[in-house]
Amino acid sequence: MNIDLSGKIALVTGATGELGRVMIRTLAKCGADVVIHYRSNEARALELQQEVQSMGRRAIIVEADITSQDSIMNMKAKVVEQLGAVDIVVANAVVQYQWTSVLEQAAEDYRSQFESCVLQSVFLAKAFVPGMIEKRAGRMIGINTECSMQNFETQSAYVSGKRGMDGVYRVLAKEVGGHQITVNQVAPGWTISERDRKSNSERNEGYEKSVALKRRGTDQEIANAVAFLASDLSSFITGAYIPVCGGNIMPSI
Repeated sequence: MNIDLSGKIALVTGATGELGRVMIRTLAKCGADVVIHYRSNEARALELQQEVQSMGRRAIIVEADITSQDSIMNMKAKVVEQLGAVDIVVANAVVQYQWTSVLEQAAEDYRSQFESCVLQSVFLAKAFVPGMIEKRAGRMIGINTECSMQNFETQSAYVSGKRGMDGVYRVLAKEVGGHQITVNQVAPGWTISERDRKSNSERNEGYEKSVALKRRGTDQEIANAVAFLASDLSSFITGAYIPVCGGNIMPSI
């Protein structure tokens, strides 16, 4: 049984980031044509585009501000013009900021997390779900985090944004399920990425002790979960928050 995304068009926001790059490569390897979204790193987006095209897949790069509905709607217009209607949307982008305590965290940091987690999800749905409804098929996949269940010190802005995102996705799953559109979330743990490999910082014994599998996961393992949810193999899964963190968190029933 293989994951076959042939004939599908997949959009990944924040595609030039550590996890986004691997998601793009993995979706392309599964046969999808891809939309590489970026905000500022055009050079890396172009490199990724060339890499995907060398696989024989179509790939375009699109710049957009994921906190702006107008910008996302402009991105949609470019994608439809150049590739066609999007089948798979992966909301991976998030604004980065310095974590600190609730008492010291700037109000703007809470605002940036709300805009890049909650509003991004809303704007992407408004832009791309109508096309999925027309085809009676589609995949909306949000990248959440294990932090949403940890609620550790200094996580408040990030957790508040991702928990808000979780609410949007659960409600959206019920609203569009009748159109055979699935809406799910992947929640990575502290993941090994290209940056860690270059700096030889893959190991962290303190963190690994709390993980059931006693190791950190990899960017490829996150991308594998995304590819599964993007495929027909996940056709009866919707409204799910799926931790990909080696058992570091375990949602209860």
